[in-house]
Amino acid sequence: MKAIVFDGVGNKLVDGLTVRVPGPGEVQVRIVASGLCQSDLSVVNGKIPFPVPVVLGHEGAGVVEAVGPGVSTPSVGDHVVLSTLATCGQCATCTSGRPTMCRESFGKTATPFELDGAPVHNYAALSTFSERIVVKAGQAVPIPKDIPLTAACLIGCAVLTGAGAVLNRARVQPGDSVVVIGAGGIGLNVIQAARIAGAAVIVAIDTNPGKESRTQLFGATHFIDATAGDTVTAVRELTDGGAGHVFDCVGGEAITGQAMEMVAWGGQMIMLGVAGPEARLTVPATSFYMDRSVLGCRYGSSRPGADIPKYLDLYRSGRLLLDELVTATYELEDFESLVADSRQGRLDRGVLLMPGNRR
Repeated sequence: MKAIVFDGVGNKLVDGLTVRVPGPGEVQVRIVASGLCQSDLSVVNGKIPFPVPVVLGHEGAGVVEAVGPGVSTPSVGDHVVLSTLATCGQCATCTSGRPTMCRESFGKTATPFELDGAPVHNYAALSTFSERIVVKAGQAVPIPKDIPLTAACLIGCAVLTGAGAVLNRARVQPGDSVVVIGAGGIGLNVIQAARIAGAAVIVAIDTNPGKESRTQLFGATHFIDATAGDTVTAVRELTDGGAGHVFDCVGGEAITGQAMEMVAWGGQMIMLGVAGPEARLTVPATSFYMDRSVLGCRYGSSRPGADIPKYLDLYRSGRLLLDELVTATYELEDFESLVADSRQGRLDRGVLLMPGNRR
């Protein structure tokens, strides 16, 4: 089968990759569509260390083709959205409804693939830049078959991470003020979830002024061009001294330090952007006086089995925008064009379509 394999130097389109058969509690999924996330590019540019060779991709949707022993759901033929959470389902965090904190779901590497007789790693317990993958059954959440998979795939990362940060972690309330730093795929979902939650002021910040209209479409009430002046002062003027919730969707020491300066008394900064392994957060201790706080957030503090159906209901009602997130689609052979367009800021989300895809 075809796939994109990163060998430590570059991404290569290969034909001849194989994947093992599903074992107990596992399913095989034929990938139909996969979004490209900055976390995939962070492996390529070395920001996220990862063993190679590896099939990247962790934002996908497809069709179940086979199930292993003991699997009752999903079933063969089901359309599914895929989650990166390969949880154990038995630990205290899993049973208490906090699967993102399951230690079994983080930092594990596996080699379910082979290419020319050599093992190939998966990424984030998925690898959606391949025609077929094998995952735990709990990672494949069934969805109605009338939902376009090109849009549904984005729920697997961008929506779960961005919307989950607002609704599950920060718990934004009606009338709150929100600042979103970075208007990419994650940031746009933070914006629209803040709108859904009833935030009164939603300030989007980005270095690309061309994104103003996009942020407004998703629900931003104000836009600040980060290259045009003092963003901290601008935020304070728009939010009466500071925002109740500031979402850092970029990462990096300078951005995070600025974000803390935008937080109101009693407010919080939520860290979503991936910083490099050597990055350190340095802020004055006085930043935490007056009940300010910093919240980490893994994968939107999500419960995929419950959250994915909820987001699909919001999509059906017209409140959650999915189709509008897809800027362009690309064939597998055009993967490098997708990467180039993403790096140059041309995309909210680019979606890779697998050979023989069924939308």
